[in-house]
Amino acid sequence: MKKTFKLDHPKIKVPRLFEAYKHEVKKYLKRERRKPLPEGVDYWDFDCRYGADEASAEPIHVATINKFISQAEAEQLGSFYLEILAKPGHRTKKPPGEAATDIDSKIEDQEEEE
Repeated sequence: MKKTFKLDHPKIKVPRLFEAYKHEVKKYLKRERRKPLPEGVDYWDFDCRYGADEASAEPIHVATINKFISQAEAEQLGSFYLEILAKPGHRTKKPPGEAATDIDSKIEDQEEEE
């Protein structure tokens, strides 16, 4: 899905447009995940990009799509671009003893370094 979402409609109010767009994205992800997996693939992964337009789109994580759509609503943008491309994913085992809190702290450390 590569789409520029317009936020001006003569009859539909802007908050309802954002709800509709979030629902459309959720439906698309669900539909893509239902497709049969190729041989040797564990799950469907997604490459996502978000921006005010296609040229300024930045990579984002699939779990943060709704946050970015809400951010567009808060900033009252006229439109925004969202790209979601499915790709095969392979699961990797976590090292023993590494908890989710350890991973979260590593992410925070990386953000601080930047």
